[in-house]
Amino acid sequence: MDGKSQKLKTFGTFGGVFTPTLLTILGVIMYLRMGWVVGNAGLLGAWLIIIVSFLITLCTALSMSAITTNIRIGAGGAYAIISQALGLEVGGSLGIPRYISQGLAVTMYIFGFREGWLGIFPYHDPFLVDLAVFAVLVTIAYISANLAIKTQYLIMVVIILSLISIVMAAYQGSMSIPTSEALSWGTFKGSPENDFSGSNFWIVFAVFFPAATGIMAGANMSGELKDPKRSIPVGTLWAIGVSFIIYMLLAYWLATTATEEELLTNYNIIIEKAFNGPLIIAGILGATFSSALASLVGSSRILYAMGEHRVLPYSKFLSGTSHNGQPRNAMIVTGILIFLTMLLRNINAVAPLVTLFFLVTYAMINIVVIIEQNLGLISYRPLFKIRRWIPWMGLVTSILAMFIINPTVSLVTIVIVLVVYYYLSKQNLETPFEDVRSGLFVSFAEWAAKHTWGMKSMQQRAWKPNMMVPIRDIDGAKGNFQFMRNIARPKGSIKLLGIEPFDENSHLVNELDKLSEAFRNQGVFSSWTVINTDEFAKGVNYGNQALKGAFFRPNIVFLNLQDHDNYELEIRPVISECIRLEIGVLLYLAHPTALLGQRNMINVWVRDREQNWNLGWDIGNVDLSTLIAYKLKTNWNAKIRLITVIRDPNEEAKAREFLESLITLARLPKTLIEVYVGSFKDIVSKAPTADLNIFGMEENLKLEIIREISDKTNSSCLFVKDSGHESILA
Repeated sequence: MDGKSQKLKTFGTFGGVFTPTLLTILGVIMYLRMGWVVGNAGLLGAWLIIIVSFLITLCTALSMSAITTNIRIGAGGAYAIISQALGLEVGGSLGIPRYISQGLAVTMYIFGFREGWLGIFPYHDPFLVDLAVFAVLVTIAYISANLAIKTQYLIMVVIILSLISIVMAAYQGSMSIPTSEALSWGTFKGSPENDFSGSNFWIVFAVFFPAATGIMAGANMSGELKDPKRSIPVGTLWAIGVSFIIYMLLAYWLATTATEEELLTNYNIIIEKAFNGPLIIAGILGATFSSALASLVGSSRILYAMGEHRVLPYSKFLSGTSHNGQPRNAMIVTGILIFLTMLLRNINAVAPLVTLFFLVTYAMINIVVIIEQNLGLISYRPLFKIRRWIPWMGLVTSILAMFIINPTVSLVTIVIVLVVYYYLSKQNLETPFEDVRSGLFVSFAEWAAKHTWGMKSMQQRAWKPNMMVPIRDIDGAKGNFQFMRNIARPKGSIKLLGIEPFDENSHLVNELDKLSEAFRNQGVFSSWTVINTDEFAKGVNYGNQALKGAFFRPNIVFLNLQDHDNYELEIRPVISECIRLEIGVLLYLAHPTALLGQRNMINVWVRDREQNWNLGWDIGNVDLSTLIAYKLKTNWNAKIRLITVIRDPNEEAKAREFLESLITLARLPKTLIEVYVGSFKDIVSKAPTADLNIFGMEENLKLEIIREISDKTNSSCLFVKDSGHESILA
């Protein structure tokens, strides 16, 4: 354990989770808006609103409990949970706006404290009250989280005393309205602000729901808990249970203590009806202060965690700590943010964002659990198990609550999250831990493979070049890097197959790894492996045979013919085995001087069909040649020229018609046509020049013919053999 960990004060379930969570839920809405909720919705409606609100948060709390007992959660609460599951980009896309919204929440709680204070001391300057509260909050949080927790103990005592004042009022006979009258559905008359022109169930729900969104207050302290796996579930669920009972009983007390008119017109009804009004005022001040303190401490921990993971600029500064392990730098930045928002003086316009970012976070936590549950990975074995329907319930209700509260701001919230995600996805963040995305992608790939495998057709429309490139000479492979990339890009892949005798000090492994990474950096997926053998042909054939049963198997073998290759013993056996295994072959011979030239023109040679010029689905050994030509044309911005050489001059019109039909059906724009009459050997040396000539290939193709054609065309040549599983007409 390092020095930082030794100095950091850690907290248990009661102080670290239960207390801040309970105090955040028992906030200003309980004291100043609960009466209005009961007055509009009636006791039955108020109970239903409380039940629905707490059901949403309970489902998310259960999901959070499951995920926190399955991972080693670090600092940052919900940010840490989501990051460890779906990566830093997703975690940061929620963490950044959530951090800002928590800063706004601190400001709103300060303003709420000020309103309560001015109710006692109306002649005090509002801004000076805000400034004084801000100074006290920042001082407590800056000194240490331990002092903040101890302060919250005192506030809890004040809130308990305020609740006792309500109990004493009930004991002394305040509940004068019969239960039979109190148990009614509300008339939803509205509020003084709209001259009691009416409201509805969902408007009242939107007013109350923020009271139930404090379940993350304890989780935000995850990095400073002795046992977060136990403390977060136990503390959060107990806080939800206790606060739910308090709200239900408080609603009953209000419904049997005050008339509908009193509840609707007097936001201070609890102060007036309680046994001791000043204790209620103290409770209001305590609730707003404790909520501000919990949000301040929690938000600084989120910023610190993002700094540790290098999500933000100046992350090294943000992750700096004091001698006792407190995230002082993050606290300073958070303090500055809060002070700037205080200068706005009225943040009602952005206030809904605070609640909605909470709901987006809830939805994402439920999504994490849904993904984990459905992947079926052995790594998901939480100590706290929940039913499969619970995260679905939490997800659906969170999204519904967002759009019930404010549809417009909900869309704005989602757009903000997506914009931040897009920005972070471009930053190439290095995740310091393994997340569940790999399992998600593998699971999706397996699902797709199983469903595709069951299809009887050859899936020619889904064809893309997945090349295997045998390599024993890394310099030759590097020389063809751009050529291979332009064949595969953008959706194809390249599997590098190293062939060499076993050597403990081999450099080929490192070279293949670098080359594979270079392909990936250039937008082409690439992987590599090495087969240790003395015989090149056997190594390649063994690789092809082993991959024959795989779903993601190569469909092309790319052979780079070089001077040191033994064509008969090393290349021909590979071509023969590829034909037997129905794998396409590309045999490339680079011209010693012309190379690939300016990459402006590609000649594709079509074999003489000799009186069989009907264009059906089987067009001979032309499909792969034309597909490769089209890929190169696209990536080079080149032109294609189709060339055929016929013996019978009477067939010239049919040959030309065949090529034109091929261009139309294959959808090859701006493609040229040349039809020659005569001997192929004579014509090939007279054909129009091109940067690359592509020819069909038979199994018995001789090396002398390959070199002769390259010399006569004075260009690099690609000899192609179809696998039978591709079609340019698809």
